[in-house]
Amino acid sequence: MTERALRLGTRRSKLAMAQSGHVADAVRELTGRPVELVEITTYGDTSREHLAQIGGTGVFVAALRDALLAGEVDFAVHSLKDLPTAPHPGLVVAANPRREDPRDVLVAREGITLGTLPDGARIGTGSPRRMAQLNAYARSHGLTIETVPIRGNIDTRVGYVRKGELDAVVLAAAGLNRIGGTEELTGSLSLDFLSTDTVLPAPGQGALAVECPASDAGLVALLAELDDPFTRAAVTAERSLLAALEAGCSAPVGALADLRAEGPGRQQDVTEMRLRGIVGTTDGSTLVQLSTTGPVPTSYEEAMALGRELADEMLAKGAAGLMGEREL
Repeated sequence: MTERALRLGTRRSKLAMAQSGHVADAVRELTGRPVELVEITTYGDTSREHLAQIGGTGVFVAALRDALLAGEVDFAVHSLKDLPTAPHPGLVVAANPRREDPRDVLVAREGITLGTLPDGARIGTGSPRRMAQLNAYARSHGLTIETVPIRGNIDTRVGYVRKGELDAVVLAAAGLNRIGGTEELTGSLSLDFLSTDTVLPAPGQGALAVECPASDAGLVALLAELDDPFTRAAVTAERSLLAALEAGCSAPVGALADLRAEGPGRQQDVTEMRLRGIVGTTDGSTLVQLSTTGPVPTSYEEAMALGRELADEMLAKGAAGLMGEREL
């Protein structure tokens, strides 16, 4: 007798469907069971307000979590950076699959890169984190730029540049890569993948979270087969820093954990982790940026401790006063 299809809850955007499709394919290959995508509309998809106004944290995941708890879907796929740092009662993140490119990318008018921005350039982004670091970069290079709050899917954002309304927009590289639309979407526009030494990504950027009911031990064990331990260690440290700062996903906080390897760089040769964090005012006038390096965490507790340690140092340097209203 054929087993029933597993129901995968996903947002309806092109990117979310692509991400969920990749996970569905992996589950099918792993189990041989059919997987069907169940499209769910979230508050973040329907609201026209900017993320900083509606709170950011959880607006793209609440409806998916409701569907999980109601038994309407068996598991769900989230962009990890959209997920609140606190665990949700009754649910568990069973897997963090291998991470995509965590960097940001500047999509600009032809010939323009971050290093060749004209004075007065208008750059679209709805992220206070990106605003803070772009404005800091401009200040350090004697430029005046305008960061313009925007929302919308990837096509909409790129369209602002194509129509000449903005000089550039900043997107997550992972999103472009996952929809396979780099060439098709951008055409003659310029792509500048931003060094993490210049712009640190959001905690967990480029990573996915596969979530399911904690009570379904069999499903938890099945989905755990998709987990990448190096990705989980890195994003756990990053999100621990975010949680310790008492900041949400719409706060001007960047973080990235690099796994350092010896020899040819194979994953089994990884020996240490460097965690970097940044908090800044959106005008770029003040930044707190620190890093710490230690052995690769071998447990959830060790990864959490690394993030808390760096957050404590950042708070001691005045990070709390740069984030506006903090989450309590």
